[in-house]
Amino acid sequence: MRSQCLQSVPPKMSLPRLAITMGDVAGIGPETIARTLTTGDLAARCRPVVVGCPEVLRRALALVGSSAEVVEVAAAEEFAGEKSVGDGARDGRIVCWNPATVRVDDVPAGKVAARAGRAAYDWLVAATRAALSKQIEAIVTAPLNKYALRAGGVDFPGHTEILAHECGVRDSAMMLYLPPGMAVRAEQGLGVAHVTLHTSIASVPALLSVERIEATIGLLARFMTRVMGKGSGRAVRIGVCALNPHAGEDGLFGDEEARLIAPAVARAVGTGIDAQGPFPADTLLKRACDGEFDGVVAMYHDQGHIAIKLVAFNRAVNVTLGLPIVRTSPSHGTAFDIAWQGQADAGGLVAAADVALRLVGSD
Repeated sequence: MRSQCLQSVPPKMSLPRLAITMGDVAGIGPETIARTLTTGDLAARCRPVVVGCPEVLRRALALVGSSAEVVEVAAAEEFAGEKSVGDGARDGRIVCWNPATVRVDDVPAGKVAARAGRAAYDWLVAATRAALSKQIEAIVTAPLNKYALRAGGVDFPGHTEILAHECGVRDSAMMLYLPPGMAVRAEQGLGVAHVTLHTSIASVPALLSVERIEATIGLLARFMTRVMGKGSGRAVRIGVCALNPHAGEDGLFGDEEARLIAPAVARAVGTGIDAQGPFPADTLLKRACDGEFDGVVAMYHDQGHIAIKLVAFNRAVNVTLGLPIVRTSPSHGTAFDIAWQGQADAGGLVAAADVALRLVGSD
């Protein structure tokens, strides 16, 4: 049942429409969304719509002590082009769209539930399709649980793969982005993109190829060029990680550096990208944080994630590269251990929303 109808409100198109997907309702996503939309100035800079369960959102708002009203809509057409909920959030109204077909308002906190995984998938797919149809300008995703996703019958390991499939793109990559001032010296921040992602360590060498590494270098270079802007006066500098310790030690610890990574770097350089490497990962990330590089290409998930989360755990932003739409998310997970206890820090979601709006503004 709708608590308010938006159709009689005159249109206001000056602010971008930002969809925030609720993620796994058993985790901290709903709480961080409630905090993000009822504090700070986000409502003054965009028109947010929560893609998720309205009853869960109401409980999250109560958890954080907010009396904001949840305005339910049944379809994207009901909020696309309508009055900014940025204005509504300031006067106590938050739009919520629930395109999922499963009930999740009674999912237990901090527990894996197939229904929660399925709903998180449905919300993401609906938001993605709304973005592709230009009904929204950007998506910010709260975290989902990968085991719940699989239990819900979804044959994708995470957000990145679902987004790539829905957008029909072959070359995509997950990047952790540290905005300017977040533990890095570079004025434009630092991006760390991953050649492989949600897979076992044992499978990584076989998944690497010259083409895949070169494509990731290109995706990262284009993103950082966009962030830097045309007035920077220089090309972005990309450092590429080795796979093996000591960059393989001239083949002593493996040949992937000479056989795959160095040729990919050379091919990227041939296209005009200032790429260097392969360098040992244990020193490259430190050099990048010190400002020597604008972006780093990591060969696998933890090679990039551990270093970035060490220096800026709750402020790094996950950006999916290679999509025709803007999508960001916080870099943390569902945090089942503190879910629905009023302890969640919304800083990661706020940072993700900030980066999404920055990218929309750079188009």
